[in-house]
Amino acid sequence: MSTPPKSQRTVPSTAVALNAATLRLERRDGGATLVAGGDWVVRQSLGLDRDLAALKLPAGGALAIDLSGVGKFDTAGAWLLERTRDAVLEGGGTVTIAGATPEAMSLIEAIQKAEPRPVKEKPEASALIGMLERTGASMEHIWHGARDATGFMGLVILTMVRTALRPARLRFTSLVHHMEATGLDAVPIVMLMSFLIGAVLAYQGSEQLVKFGASIFTVDLIGISFLREIGILLTAILVAGRSGSAFTAQIGSMKMREEIDAMRALGLDPVEMLIVPRVLALVLVLPLLGFLSNIAGLVGGGFVAVIALDISPSMYIDRLQSAIGLWTFWTGVIKAPVFAFLIAAIGCFEGLRVSGSAESLGERTTQSVVEGIFVVIIADAFFSILFVNLGI
Repeated sequence: MSTPPKSQRTVPSTAVALNAATLRLERRDGGATLVAGGDWVVRQSLGLDRDLAALKLPAGGALAIDLSGVGKFDTAGAWLLERTRDAVLEGGGTVTIAGATPEAMSLIEAIQKAEPRPVKEKPEASALIGMLERTGASMEHIWHGARDATGFMGLVILTMVRTALRPARLRFTSLVHHMEATGLDAVPIVMLMSFLIGAVLAYQGSEQLVKFGASIFTVDLIGISFLREIGILLTAILVAGRSGSAFTAQIGSMKMREEIDAMRALGLDPVEMLIVPRVLALVLVLPLLGFLSNIAGLVGGGFVAVIALDISPSMYIDRLQSAIGLWTFWTGVIKAPVFAFLIAAIGCFEGLRVSGSAESLGERTTQSVVEGIFVVIIADAFFSILFVNLGI
């Protein structure tokens, strides 16, 4: 039996017979119905595309798409239907799909999720409306931040009380370390700045008091202003820029490296382990720094008084003793623990808000310094009004 040549062999066909895709638009009262039939697959998509383009779809009306007569249905058919649906929706109409098999509806829903939607541009608002909108958004952001910060401070206070009831839980080594970093290491810059501010205050004050023949009251000016306000306020501002930013950077770096999440996974409380030692250390050392600041400021003012005003050191000390009282000193010292708590709590709070980027760390560090200084000034104003009303 002879074998036919290769050119005469018959190869079984793998082509699948398709039913011709049909499309018909039926107009009815209140809308129209798009009746589809046949196989809506990629091999017939060109013809369907032409047929859909030739149809005059209702603008702003209701369109119902009937897929009950559709056989095979693939992604190309789903995309054509979705494009038709988008055209009707952009014209202000409504579209409903009926008669589709579950498989066809799954394809249509997948195309709807994947297809990007055109973004409608908002009409450009006036400059006044834009300014008011930005102001409102900023106020809302500030309100939420203040609310969260207040809640965090309450959590810190509660944890400190719990630690005080169980002193063994206090990390004493960490406390001593932070007392050294925030207190002892800050002594040189605090005393230098206070000495210079005291000298400048004495010089500028004497320039005005000499005109009235009251240069001796320069001593009163230096003593009262430094012990009541300037000494502790200057110290708190320096500490906010130095230690507050350091707390934010330290805790923020741990947050970026997911060390805080690891502590929670191990059952450790980050507030007790990280926040309480820092807050307590600053609360303990800031009154001491304020005291040293007062001494340096008085010495700086006395230096200018002796050099520029011909006031002897003994006269300066005698006048200083008569000008200030015990409460003049204590009104400044009482404010120090409150300032320290606010600075440390804000610094740690902003550190915990750091996300996973270095940009976020920088933003939170800057924000902690600004917020710390702002809150310290607000608290100082509150204490000043309170002490005046109390007659202190």
